[in-house]
Amino acid sequence: MKHRVALKAAALAVGVLTVGALAGCTTSGGEASDVVRVTLANHVWTDLIKEKIPEFEEQTGLTVELTQLGEDQLSDQYNVKLNAGTDEIDVMMYRPLQEGKLFAQNGYLAELDDRIDAASDWDWSDFQAGPAEATTYEDTVVGVPLVTESEVLYYRTDLLEQAGLEVPTTLAELENAAKLVSEANPGVAGFIARTGRSAAVTQFSSYLFSFGGDFSEQGTAAVNSPEAVEAYEYYGGMIHKYGPQNVSTDMNWAEASAIFAQGQAAFYTDASSLYQNLALPENSTVSDKLGYAPFPEGPAGSKPYSIPAWALGLNSGSGNQDNGWKFIEWATSFDTVLATQEAGVPGARTSVWDDPAGTSSFPAALAAAIQANAQNGVGYDRPLVVNVAEAREIVGDPIVVGITGGDVPAAAETAEQKFQAFLDDENQ
Repeated sequence: MKHRVALKAAALAVGVLTVGALAGCTTSGGEASDVVRVTLANHVWTDLIKEKIPEFEEQTGLTVELTQLGEDQLSDQYNVKLNAGTDEIDVMMYRPLQEGKLFAQNGYLAELDDRIDAASDWDWSDFQAGPAEATTYEDTVVGVPLVTESEVLYYRTDLLEQAGLEVPTTLAELENAAKLVSEANPGVAGFIARTGRSAAVTQFSSYLFSFGGDFSEQGTAAVNSPEAVEAYEYYGGMIHKYGPQNVSTDMNWAEASAIFAQGQAAFYTDASSLYQNLALPENSTVSDKLGYAPFPEGPAGSKPYSIPAWALGLNSGSGNQDNGWKFIEWATSFDTVLATQEAGVPGARTSVWDDPAGTSSFPAALAAAIQANAQNGVGYDRPLVVNVAEAREIVGDPIVVGITGGDVPAAAETAEQKFQAFLDDENQ
């Protein structure tokens, strides 16, 4: 690996930065301006793009006024300003799967279809299907994906070699391998993954899709379908039968990945963006024994989530949308995505992943796994609702029941009733 950039939010002070000298005067109303007001989250992508903004300013003659905020502060600002119909934000960085539906439903995000159609050289069709799906609302594009991730299989190469096993390509093979490896290595779990009721939902989603299920279908809850129940039983059962002894049921990625990084598990499925927590020697005792593979196939095939963690959108209340679009078009162009991806931030352009330079900062097997996932990926990893946090708690309950060896079908039925009531209430 050429770069060691941990994909974590930078602990930066909140503030407003004007990058470069003013190229024109700022208007206080909803009129066009030579100053493009861009609001971004504290993120490694933001750190990289800040360094390149002078290039954009030189190319366009525009000036970028940048506001950079932590996630909570970003959400608070959006809640206040967008609800008030502000024209003080032109471009905004947002989380499509956390607040995308709310923003689109409330009309905060400008429609981009006409701009995309006119930007033939920019090429919207180059963006991976899953992330593009996540930034589309009711068949209208409202955002452009930035930072992507999908669920991959991490594994211990030494334990598979010792057991004489090939890398699992199906969920059935994964279960068999987890069983055999755990039996041959007392004290080493065959499998680990997130266990927290809410935290596990995103990673469980790949299992749900690969078993042929979904959280809902056309507004109707579907978490007690035969396919969903089978997925709940599989995910929970893997941890119940082959996970660490006395496993906690409130683990997020940090705790689950630590178990794997400490050599205490043979297989681990989680986000591709977490790989440096396992791949760097300073973070992991198994960095030299780490393998990567695409998400295994279930009865419905391999259908991992493939999502944009962040995207850029235009504020519908801005009077400077033409110049705001110029910034988005530049920030998500092939050249810019290639530059940020070379620095370790996975982007959404297929052509960048196909370019050797675009995969140069990733382990070759991980890059191949991400590319394979993108071919079959689903563009969401949680229920597509406005109140995401409450929905995750509801649909995550059968996961915990499965981990503890409880009655999963009964838990799924209860979750079905609660989730349907939730959907009915939200859709009123």
